[in-house]
Amino acid sequence: MEAEPAGENQVSVIRSEAPQPFQYQGSKRSLAKRIVEAIPDSASQLVEPFAGSAAVTLAAAYYGRVGSFLVNDVNEPLVDLWRAIVHEPDDLVERYSQLWHDQQIGDSRDYYDLVRDRFNTSARPAPADMLYLLSRAVKGAVRYNSAGAFNQSPDKRRLGTRPATLRRRFRQISVMLSGRCTFSSADYLEVLANVNGDSVIYMDPPYEGVSGSRDTRYSSGLERDSFMEALAGLTRRGVSFILSYDGRTGSKTYGDPLPTALGLTRIDINVGRSASATLLGRAAETVEALYLSQALVDRGYGPKDGPQQMALVDVGSGGRDIQEGAE
Repeated sequence: MEAEPAGENQVSVIRSEAPQPFQYQGSKRSLAKRIVEAIPDSASQLVEPFAGSAAVTLAAAYYGRVGSFLVNDVNEPLVDLWRAIVHEPDDLVERYSQLWHDQQIGDSRDYYDLVRDRFNTSARPAPADMLYLLSRAVKGAVRYNSAGAFNQSPDKRRLGTRPATLRRRFRQISVMLSGRCTFSSADYLEVLANVNGDSVIYMDPPYEGVSGSRDTRYSSGLERDSFMEALAGLTRRGVSFILSYDGRTGSKTYGDPLPTALGLTRIDINVGRSASATLLGRAAETVEALYLSQALVDRGYGPKDGPQQMALVDVGSGGRDIQEGAE
């Protein structure tokens, strides 16, 4: 259920799930509520080294599971977009709105190419350009070529999310994360090295078997041996973490098993029928695996009745409030 704004400078929203800012292939939006149930009440901070659409951060904020957040992604223009969403939502939407309307004056494909070229030649791409490309790109898939240039094609069937819709979403997200979230664009190993004992890390790296050692979403890839060493280091330090790493669709599995020496607890989550299998005339269920570190299990996790929904109220610039327990 979503209430429309009561006035130009007021947003009053009650939602059944956390708002999401943009389409993003591989987003854990559909699983986020289940994932945040694994966060213990004692957690002081949630850290996402591979944030992407930060669906788990948003769910944790929405359900009041954690007080502060670190959103990191090696894709710097994506992190700049996140900063703008949280700190300058209305200005970002105004700039995006200009792009969204201008694309309808002539050929929308030519306009997409123009914005993409500008993005690729800018020393520091504008967040509105990043948002526009994500809004129009096929399947919301972020893809870069070997030269580091964004090369995903547009979805010719759609012009992207309407500005008014984004304005509502971004104001909600700004309320949820303002003053509570730190942003960075660093190598994940650097992020993991600086996590303290009270924090919980959520990691959603590229799946093995889906992308190669160089993931085309980024300018550098995820090398398995280094990642396994990083997980072992977190285990030795007693750091709490949650990991989305592999899964299966029907009989097809993705990724090699994780080392048993890590002592991880695996939870399989059935996410329903595979859309790609359905298109091929097959009925196959998709199962995603979630791994919990021993340190996390030892701390206990998840309220018995699940996360509690939150109502968000943003009254223009006159004040911000987050109320718990709304139906």
